[in-house]
Amino acid sequence: MNQKVLSVQTLSIIDQYLNFKIGTVVCSIPYFNNKTKGTRAALRVYVGKGTPKEIAQEVEAMFVKNRIGKDLLTAESLKKFLVDNNLGIECSGFVFHVLNAEIHDRKLGRLEKLLHFPNCRGLFGKIRCHFRPVENCDVATFASEQNSRAIALDKILPGDFITMTNDEPDRSRDHILVIHEVNYQNDLPSKIHYSHSIAYPADGLYKTGVRQGIIEILDVTKPITQAVWTENGSVESVRPLFERAVRCRTEVRRLRVMGNF
Repeated sequence: MNQKVLSVQTLSIIDQYLNFKIGTVVCSIPYFNNKTKGTRAALRVYVGKGTPKEIAQEVEAMFVKNRIGKDLLTAESLKKFLVDNNLGIECSGFVFHVLNAEIHDRKLGRLEKLLHFPNCRGLFGKIRCHFRPVENCDVATFASEQNSRAIALDKILPGDFITMTNDEPDRSRDHILVIHEVNYQNDLPSKIHYSHSIAYPADGLYKTGVRQGIIEILDVTKPITQAVWTENGSVESVRPLFERAVRCRTEVRRLRVMGNF
């Protein structure tokens, strides 16, 4: 079986979200829902848009300020600390930093300079997006025809992404997954490995966050919603995501700047 993967540097960014480390303790960075928190004009680590390094720096600073000893940490207490202090990553923030790393590795520039921001209208909106591009990049930005194009399933590559959007004014159900690996059989994609940040209903408050899954393609001529989706080897564990994909407008897309890579 042949495979294609993202660059080592990009995979490292994903791993830092999956295996966030403070001292010797490791946990995944939790999901952050800015629509629920309602946070505005804050540091991007507090609006679900921070890099692992930025989140780690904020945690370290809070530990020093509050005289919290890292020697007493566990994976559970670290995850709880992140959640209780509104430190996490939302889906589009996660994908932004992953794709930014890949674009940098391919020497294509910086993602924030290459994106169009269709939702930033008027003078104030343009100024806001100029100075806070990451904070103003959402799923609709990635799914915009100005920034990306739909890709047929048989052409899928690492660095492509899957968007789930709807036409309702409230985009709370929009979601995005980034593809970090593709396996091939007979020169056709057979398995898509994806990464994303999400909160499932069964997660409760402290089990949300960055995770990975696999989409097994049975027929490249059929929609991706007719493939087999699993996480942790289970169809049932990913059912909420799959059902969302069926309800929404779900597309495999590629940033235009990535061309035919």
